[in-house]
Amino acid sequence: MTYLRLFLLLIATFAFGVRPVLAQSVLRDAETEAFFNDMSRPLVDAAKLDPKSVHFILVNDPSLNAFVAGGQNVFMHSGTIAQAKGVNQIEGIIAHELGHITGGHNVRFADGISGANSVSLLSLLLGAAAIAVGAGEAGMGIMAGGQQAALGKFLAYSRNQESSTDQAGASFLDKAGISGKGSIDFFKQIQNQEYRYAIPQDDSYGRTHPLSGERITMLEELYKKSAAWDRPSNPEMEKRFQRIKGKLVGFVSEPARTFQLYPETDTSEPARYARAYAWHKSAFPDRAATEVDALLAKAPNDPYYLELKGQILLESGRVKEAIPPLRLAVKMAPDQPLISTLLGHALISTEEKADTEEAKNILRSAVARDNTNPFAWYQLGIAYEREGDEPRAALASAERYNLMRAPQMALPSARRALAGLKTGTPDWLRAQDIVMVSEADMEKKKRR
Repeated sequence: MTYLRLFLLLIATFAFGVRPVLAQSVLRDAETEAFFNDMSRPLVDAAKLDPKSVHFILVNDPSLNAFVAGGQNVFMHSGTIAQAKGVNQIEGIIAHELGHITGGHNVRFADGISGANSVSLLSLLLGAAAIAVGAGEAGMGIMAGGQQAALGKFLAYSRNQESSTDQAGASFLDKAGISGKGSIDFFKQIQNQEYRYAIPQDDSYGRTHPLSGERITMLEELYKKSAAWDRPSNPEMEKRFQRIKGKLVGFVSEPARTFQLYPETDTSEPARYARAYAWHKSAFPDRAATEVDALLAKAPNDPYYLELKGQILLESGRVKEAIPPLRLAVKMAPDQPLISTLLGHALISTEEKADTEEAKNILRSAVARDNTNPFAWYQLGIAYEREGDEPRAALASAERYNLMRAPQMALPSARRALAGLKTGTPDWLRAQDIVMVSEADMEKKKRR
């Protein structure tokens, strides 16, 4: 489908506990991912990182935020895209997040924790000693004070990281020839949001980031020294950004909100894109198709407009009609496995033998390019099952459940695949890998 929902669970550790801090859906879209890769390339090059190793992941969250986790993965909240005024703001955010990557802050996060833990552990020992000699209230006070001091030490460490990252991001923007004005505008948006929520602006204690006002002042001094300060945004990137912004708003927002932001008097591409999603979500497929047809009238071979038309037809039960636009979309964007997966899904939905065979080949190609899509593995499993290839159907299910972090489901599927596949083949080895990983994961869960 045009937007694919996956689920994300990040775990953060502090002091003596482990707690989930984020459990949300990840949105995958071929056009959006292509945009992020192209738009960020000058900044990734400026940071001297490998473009193949830096991944941009869109999280379905309405708040203004972005963060780095799991190596070189940049997570962007959907609210950041929806509230951004232009591409230059997103460029500033990405430059900052790349600063976290080059600063090794994911790896060095443990340093901040370690420093906080040493203070916390000492306070526990002193508190326990006080309690042991009968000073119970004093002991508890020492413990509580130590925990507060540990938190303060960690927050100070985090603020120092943010300040160094701001400077790194500024240097990347300068090297890439991109203005820092968007970065300043974004921090001003954050500051305005803090004012609305009555967040104190005169004391940095208790914050993981420096005060917004301080950051704006420091960054303006840095950015204004750059030759790119007054340079306008790349018009092509700005156009692409407005498209994906309209598309995203239409997908994540309530239709009434979408129609408010993009009224029918607005006939621009982003507006029609947004309304197409809004009408589709409102169960008015004909009106959604009308908006897409207006887009295709100006760009008949645009793969992403064709993809959306195919999705609308497919999800409206008009399976046969969905296949031609999806075929053309794949032809125009052969390197986009998410679009290929949607075509494979449409072909399987016809329940015809010839279409299932074609779907199998398309889906195998799709997972070869991107093996992190559970929906693609699910559809491939259906194709294998219809052909009577039970071992590979079981392997596809194991791949799917492995990606969904469900070892209790992945393990039996992988074992069924092992029992039916020829020993030593690549598929057999992959099933064996999933068995071992799933057993290890289940053992960890059992110990916890």
